[in-house]
Amino acid sequence: MQQFLEQLTTLLTLRNVLDIALVFTIVYVVLRLLRGTRAVPTMVGIVLLALLYWLAVAQDLATLEFVLRSAVLYIGVAIIVLFQSEIRQALIYFANRINVPILIRQRGQFGGSIFDEIVLAVTTLASEKTGALIVVERNVGLRNFVDAGVQLDSRISYDLLVTIFNPSTPLHDGAVIIQNERIAAASVFLPLTKNPGISRELGTRHRAAIGITEGSDAISIVVSEETGLITYVEGGTVSRNLDPTQLRRLLLEAMNIPLVETKREVTKTMKEAETEITIG
Repeated sequence: MQQFLEQLTTLLTLRNVLDIALVFTIVYVVLRLLRGTRAVPTMVGIVLLALLYWLAVAQDLATLEFVLRSAVLYIGVAIIVLFQSEIRQALIYFANRINVPILIRQRGQFGGSIFDEIVLAVTTLASEKTGALIVVERNVGLRNFVDAGVQLDSRISYDLLVTIFNPSTPLHDGAVIIQNERIAAASVFLPLTKNPGISRELGTRHRAAIGITEGSDAISIVVSEETGLITYVEGGTVSRNLDPTQLRRLLLEAMNIPLVETKREVTKTMKEAETEITIG
């Protein structure tokens, strides 16, 4: 009994406990990221192949063991190809939780007045049932999408955003990308989400908003053309049917801007939005 306790004490050293805790954390995070995605059935298939290989070795099934052993050489490449979007999302997830100063460049740089302009424009577009998609870049750069769209590099303003999404203008189709406190590009076409769990009620505009947030840490705002509802998307998570106050709170939280610092501006902006909607 004493020998068992000594062995148990040896195993429960700080290093071993830390080792187990890190492995548990990684497995837990990976499972959370995979939950509800198309990677789950693929992962189940890989586990079944591993069990089949173990059975072949245990029962001395030489042919099956040879075939499966040969396939193992290509599993690493297959995992990268099949899970490339999930791997990218996992790396972004870990990077966003490590406060490395050199990586923190976008978050928290926007002023509250910038979001006042965005919220006011979104509120007006929603009242008119004008479809819109606005993407705000954070730590992960969206330069490849900006280059593929119509580059503007313009100051963010209510008038410009409303004009861009006017159905009679050539730039209304596609997304607007906001980068470094400026409208970097318009008429940008984004990758659609491939998550099979997304509701069928969500159209192409919403699926594009989800897709860009799955492949980066950007945030998206969508105005439905059919219903005029405002939707906020972050990390593939959708928040629908928001009012201007809720939208602004989510934006400020995402960019780490204290809500109280622009409280007076928020009240003024909301009153202006309500007045303009009433007049319109």
